[in-house]
Amino acid sequence: MHLLGIDIGTSGTKTLICDDRGKVLATATAEHPIASPKPGWSEQNPLDWWKSVCKATKAVLAKARVNPGDITGIGLSGQMHGSVFLDGKSTQPLRPAILWNDQRTAEQCAHIESAVGGREKLIGLVANPALTGFTAPKILWVRENEPRVFGKTRKVLLPKDYIRLLMTGEYASEVSDASGTLLLDVAKRKWSSALMSRLKLEASLMPRLVESPDVTGQLTPAAAREMGLRAGIAVVGGAGDQAAGAVGNGIVTRGIVSATIGTSGVMFAHADRPTRDPLGRVHTMCHAVPGKWCVFGCMLSAGGSFQWLRNTLGSDEVARAKKLRVNPYDLLIDEARAASPGGEGLFFMPYLTGERCPHPDPNARGGWIGITARTTRPMLIRAVLEGVTFGMRDALEIMRDMKIDIAQVRASGGGARSAFWRQLQADIYDKPLVSTNAAEGPAYGVALLAGVGTGVWSSVEEACKATIRQTAVVKPGRKLAGAYTAQYAVYRQLYHDLKIRFAEMAKLV
Repeated sequence: MHLLGIDIGTSGTKTLICDDRGKVLATATAEHPIASPKPGWSEQNPLDWWKSVCKATKAVLAKARVNPGDITGIGLSGQMHGSVFLDGKSTQPLRPAILWNDQRTAEQCAHIESAVGGREKLIGLVANPALTGFTAPKILWVRENEPRVFGKTRKVLLPKDYIRLLMTGEYASEVSDASGTLLLDVAKRKWSSALMSRLKLEASLMPRLVESPDVTGQLTPAAAREMGLRAGIAVVGGAGDQAAGAVGNGIVTRGIVSATIGTSGVMFAHADRPTRDPLGRVHTMCHAVPGKWCVFGCMLSAGGSFQWLRNTLGSDEVARAKKLRVNPYDLLIDEARAASPGGEGLFFMPYLTGERCPHPDPNARGGWIGITARTTRPMLIRAVLEGVTFGMRDALEIMRDMKIDIAQVRASGGGARSAFWRQLQADIYDKPLVSTNAAEGPAYGVALLAGVGTGVWSSVEEACKATIRQTAVVKPGRKLAGAYTAQYAVYRQLYHDLKIRFAEMAKLV
């Protein structure tokens, strides 16, 4: 028995095959393009996801040397909050999908909060405030700005659920990803009829809901031919990328928190009940573990800030890395090692695409503050890593305020691959940072969910206990942790000092 995990990310699709003991046999990726037709807009053609899914699935089968007939279950993960508009008859999208990092819907977010009587009441209904990245304001934007498209729309699907439709013919979603639409009653794990009524949206617009390990359908013969698989394979609900990554990292019991630094950065905690932040600074959503919830904070440009640095100022490192056949990020980190912690009062604000947690502000801007005549290139590089990690600590501090148990922080994503960045995280979080044997993220998490759905394991908790183990611990340095706590206090205030100026800058675009 073999399990296939598929994760439809922002820049590409990742596939993974593991056996019924959770051993990863192979992974593969296939890229897909992203478009920004206007400043702050972010869109993709959903059919490009399907091409990547088919390409990456065929590639991983070849790499794993697995007979397609041996795949017994498929799990789906994907970027959250995206919106695919469909007419309910054809699988052809009515327009490009609007993505999680799109910032066009500030007016619609204000309308949603006004429609229910304010942010506090909205959080009471759906556990979260209205943010520009969420799905509901995107639906309202299309209704207001593209009435012909909305007039034809009968279904709105999240990215992974559109792939499910192409694979099984089923309109279905599961509660972890649906939590990010802003249309789910998170506490009751069902669509919020109260909010949809206030927004004048038909309940039929959204797909049926299941729990993450539940089987939603079987692979059709047509989809099987395109993917290089056999027909009839069970496809489970899966999970949004954050909950899927948490399962893949074993964050399925109280006290364990994950720090995932990818393009975005996410601090994720398991919760046995729907614990809300009354200020809406972090998200409360349904977990991929049936009957459980999660709390997480998402900053928009974590690894994305480091990628921007590489692309904009790292051409020398990119050229050298090509000659040396190494990763250019490793060369940049080597330079950062040469700088002293804190860069003599130098800070980097990682708000390159606006911000979400703890500052839901599409106008937020990034940059270095504190440059002097003594500032060096290594100091600038290190400040980026420190600024991103300070941004991650923002969510951790909110969780502490919410009295969430934090016994252990587990590292994952690109920020977990560097020993230097792992130590930096331990110092800034002032918590031991744990590495595990599971490094494949959401694709691995949904492969485990597929195993639960097809009977390999009896529960998500059992699947994680059987497959995930701790491999290393990095402890914070007492002296550095104290110094970083003082620096973090300054970092934390900088956004508030500049918030009004950010709004003025946005008007100049």
